[in-house]
Amino acid sequence: MDKLEKLSEKLTNWIGTPVSIAVHTLIFIGIFSLKFLNFSVDQILLILTTAVSLEAIYLSIFIQMSVNKTKIKIAGVEKDIDDIQEDVQEISEDIEDINEDDDDDDEVIRTIKDIEQRIVKLHKEVVDIKDNKNKK
Repeated sequence: MDKLEKLSEKLTNWIGTPVSIAVHTLIFIGIFSLKFLNFSVDQILLILTTAVSLEAIYLSIFIQMSVNKTKIKIAGVEKDIDDIQEDVQEISEDIEDINEDDDDDDEVIRTIKDIEQRIVKLHKEVVDIKDNKNKK
């Protein structure tokens, strides 16, 4: 990460803090206090409008940066879910094969059925997670 990217990440994190609210409040009080330094109301409103407009531009850039980072993270989670789903399917197939081979051994069958139920439950949870992610 280069210096500019690190700085923008720090600023993005700082914007959502109580300290940021306090600093912004002080800046706005300072702008309105220009009246005591014989600035006209028109000049004060021009300064305030310019400051607020610039801040809005930067805030929208910070928001978009956060959205982009979140999008990248979600793509990674999607891949992990797909991999888990494939693994669960392979395990389910292996269990079916074992069930066919060991029909005579009741204890093994009970253990395998228990594992299979857990895997089916896990598979359903993975599908639910994927569905919930896609709804967002």
